Amino acid sequence: MNLFQSITSALDNVLAKDPTAVIFGEDVAFGGVFRCTVGLRDKYGKDRVFNTPLCEQGIVGFGIGIAVAGATAIAEIQFADYIFPAFDQIVNEAAKYRYRSGDLFNCGNLTIRAPWGCVGHGALYHSQSPEAFFAHCPGIKIVIPRSPLQAKGLLLSCIEDKNPCIFFEPKILYRAAVEQVPVEPYTIPLSLAEVLQTGSDVTLVAWGTQVHVIKEVAAMAQEKLGVSCEVIDLRTILPWDTETVCK
Repeated sequence: MNLFQSITSALDNVLAKDPTAVIFGEDVAFGGVFRCTVGLRDKYGKDRVFNTPLCEQGIVGFGIGIAVAGATAIAEIQFADYIFPAFDQIVNEAAKYRYRSGDLFNCGNLTIRAPWGCVGHGALYHSQSPEAFFAHCPGIKIVIPRSPLQAKGLLLSCIEDKNPCIFFEPKILYRAAVEQVPVEPYTIPLSLAEVLQTGSDVTLVAWGTQVHVIKEVAAMAQEKLGVSCEVIDLRTILPWDTETVCK
């Protein structure tokens, strides 16, 4: 599978297993801009995979309501750049819902997906990486995968996690990266970084698309400078794996 197919596979697994799960956002009923939800409306019906108005604040607010009511909400923001109208809903409502009610209520069943990062074009409204804005907000989890295999396992973990999660998908990798990915569901633990390459001189930390860049940098440093680089894929941005990185 390539990366967008692994996302589709994960969403298919969830809809098949969880009768309360719904997927919604702009154009998801038609398969989405990047085809991540293609075929799911035909398979599971228009009550479970459906389009919303062009209103990101409304998409996330609607998702919070569904999650609070006990269903599994998977909201898609068409591009990560357009998540900012929903910033208040995410930071002031979703992230704080458990705390404000003393854990009587929560919206932990909410997962927000969004295509993330640059593709070499798209300029100001289709190339941003907004995770840093959310990384200072307790109460949510932020995850960014580097590959198809990682994407499916981490997305399924986000959906199962009992905290609201933001799952950013590197759009330049949607079709560029291909791996063997199980059709059946599996999970990869959140907040656990992965050491991709051991090294003795310097530690390089990256996530998403930049993991592939940093691996090339590590190879160049070894070849041209004799510098031994450790390479870590952070995977979860919040709460991040301080132990692995510090070690």
